[in-house]
Amino acid sequence: MNDILVLDGAATAAALAPHRLMSAVADALVAVARDDASAPPRIAAFAPRGLLGAMPGYVPGLGLAAKLVSVFTDPDHPGRSTHRGIVALFDSEDGRPLAVLDAEPITAWRTAAAATHSALALARPGPAVVVGTGAQARAQVSLLASLRPAEPVTVAGRDHAAARATAALHPWGRAVDGIEAAVRAATTVYCCTGATRPVLRRHWLAPGTHVSSVGGSHGPELDPETVRDAALFTEWPGAATTPPPSGAHELQGLPADRAVTLLGSVLSGDAPGRRSPDELTVFKSTGHAALDVAAAYVVHRTATGGFTEDPLP
Repeated sequence: MNDILVLDGAATAAALAPHRLMSAVADALVAVARDDASAPPRIAAFAPRGLLGAMPGYVPGLGLAAKLVSVFTDPDHPGRSTHRGIVALFDSEDGRPLAVLDAEPITAWRTAAAATHSALALARPGPAVVVGTGAQARAQVSLLASLRPAEPVTVAGRDHAAARATAALHPWGRAVDGIEAAVRAATTVYCCTGATRPVLRRHWLAPGTHVSSVGGSHGPELDPETVRDAALFTEWPGAATTPPPSGAHELQGLPADRAVTLLGSVLSGDAPGRRSPDELTVFKSTGHAALDVAAAYVVHRTATGGFTEDPLP
């Protein structure tokens, strides 16, 4: 056990090379869509103010890992939640433990990567807004700053000081006071909140808007009308067919004939994405163990010098 790499939050975050993370997350999403990954639905134990989830997964070419993550409401910041835990990476050939990593940056950045892939695949060109000011919103803005630094991003939240601090992570970030006005002006909406009830309304969304909703561990982040009118995309089939905490609150009780397309199928070209300029599209993320495997793979290889090629531009 003395050979296990142990990284704290700062070291884990420092090893999450953005372009390599995007590539690994895309591979994981495609593997999930093609049923090449092995990952049972997330299970959780519930405490009075939160839950502890367990998420093991295997992705060919990326590895074998398991995450233990706690998701708790933050009493000092109503509407926000914390995500803390560990990711254990194993050798997929002989089962040896290789690393123990901080789950907080892994969860935030792999979720942001999936959300960004959904926008790259489904959104029309135009203004982007990030709704939220917590850890997930900060990771989303930071990733966009790394990947698309010349494209402006608006940050909207109830706490304007926190919105300004989050927007400052992007060279062209700006904060605004009103969520509704920002969403009405956006082509892409990244919804990154700890909501227990909807923070987005259908009548705010212009024709052709893309919504990437990654929050909602404790309740729905989107209203039923948005879900009703949108073309729906998810990471895995269970987002719509299993109950929370593995499935999405917003996707419970969908009609049997309602289509839900896997994002990995769009990325691989196995399924179409946006069908018309005016179509409303929603990517509803629940998180998936395959994405944790992808992020852990990037962290471990970066930290141990396992990447020999130059990083992607």
